[in-house]
Amino acid sequence: MTATTTVSLGVDPLSSPIRRLRTARRRGRPGWTLAATALIWLSSLAVVALWVAGGGIHALFGFDAETLNTLGRLCGLVSANLLLYQVLLMARVPVFERGFGRDGITRMHRLVGFWSFALFSAHIVLQVLGYAAVAGINPIVQLWEFVWDYPGMLLATAGTGLLLLVVATSIRRARKRLRYESWHLLHLYGYLGVGLAVPHMLWTGADFTAHPLAAVYWWVLWAATAAAVVVFRLGLPLVRSLRHGLRVSAVRRDGDRGVAVTMTGRGLHRMTVRAGQFFVWRFLDGPGWTRGHPFSLAAAPDGASLTIAARFVGDGTSRLASLRPGTRVLIEGPYGEMTEDARTGRKLLLIGAGAGVAPLVALAEEAAWAPGEATLLVRDHAEGDALRRGAIGRLERDRGLRYAALVGPRAPGASPWLSAGHAAWSGVDFLRYVASDLEQYDVYLCGPGAWMDAVRTDLRRAGVASSRVHAESFTV
Repeated sequence: MTATTTVSLGVDPLSSPIRRLRTARRRGRPGWTLAATALIWLSSLAVVALWVAGGGIHALFGFDAETLNTLGRLCGLVSANLLLYQVLLMARVPVFERGFGRDGITRMHRLVGFWSFALFSAHIVLQVLGYAAVAGINPIVQLWEFVWDYPGMLLATAGTGLLLLVVATSIRRARKRLRYESWHLLHLYGYLGVGLAVPHMLWTGADFTAHPLAAVYWWVLWAATAAAVVVFRLGLPLVRSLRHGLRVSAVRRDGDRGVAVTMTGRGLHRMTVRAGQFFVWRFLDGPGWTRGHPFSLAAAPDGASLTIAARFVGDGTSRLASLRPGTRVLIEGPYGEMTEDARTGRKLLLIGAGAGVAPLVALAEEAAWAPGEATLLVRDHAEGDALRRGAIGRLERDRGLRYAALVGPRAPGASPWLSAGHAAWSGVDFLRYVASDLEQYDVYLCGPGAWMDAVRTDLRRAGVASSRVHAESFTV
């Protein structure tokens, strides 16, 4: 290794076995996953049943205007189902949070979002062409009649415009040009878009006007989705915030370009929160307080305080440095599954980049391990960028943490997650060097998405089972 390694990585040969891990939540995870998956499949089967009951299969083989109409209805039904699940997936509903995990939900949200909009667009085109063929009029005229003459279609048109705005700003190139605060505000219009787009089918759709039970099913699903947003995104976070009365107690610089904020409140020992999890934070310090920001805990919760740490990368993080003690704080959470509950091995390999080191330090503080059984690798572009150095130093001194800093520009070649100072190493060889008995480790990752993908590739090549790699994306 090169001079960028800050301490020796020697392993204590007398490392003792860790205490038995808590397994109740880990054993319960398959049950939550089964319940979440069953809900999605059962509702999807209900949608197909509605279409079949409405004569969809018979009309499909007519090869006439009714074929366009029945395909349009099917696209509309599936799209509406997916749109509602778009909302439910991001409404922090416990069954989905515990069943799929935050990273899984984020990936599903993006995939489902683009598919639902594609089917929604196909629904519009097919219905316009089908109705126009039946009436023998120009499709443009038919579209105009839909908007102005059919119940709920003006609302649906407005909802379509809002959904188009959300989809356009969710494309990766567009997202890179937007500040997180602006992107998040625009994304919230998706809730309104879904609320406006779905009701029209309950008023005019043939599958609903002809089948009262179908109408009841969709009204209940639509109402339950709206209620989930109100309860889990608004109600519970507000109740939790008022109950604990969090206020900023200390603001400290962390490295050259970072800040750490500590908050205290009432009864924090009763809060069910684990190291590795994150909250969405709102600091009531003036205009703009409504914009929430996701930050992981940067220290293990001690029942008396909560600490976060962030690198200055935008308005939201820069604003943290100006917070004053006593500022009130609203929270949503805790969220995330990157906790010790996921651990199955005896040893820990923690690999983070930039601000991704914060939850890893919290994990190292909370987890059970003997001297030499936990290794922390941190990737930064400059030494002054390093966060949580004080906490890392205490872990080295008091508990025998093995620590290495990978500082400098990224390494060229097959392992870009390493620094240029380690370019002579392959990622697999480097991992085997810092953890020769890699099969005994659980690996925790936190950093930018592309960087984590590179680390995962080398872990897989090194023979680490995917079940032993636990990650939380630090990319917005």
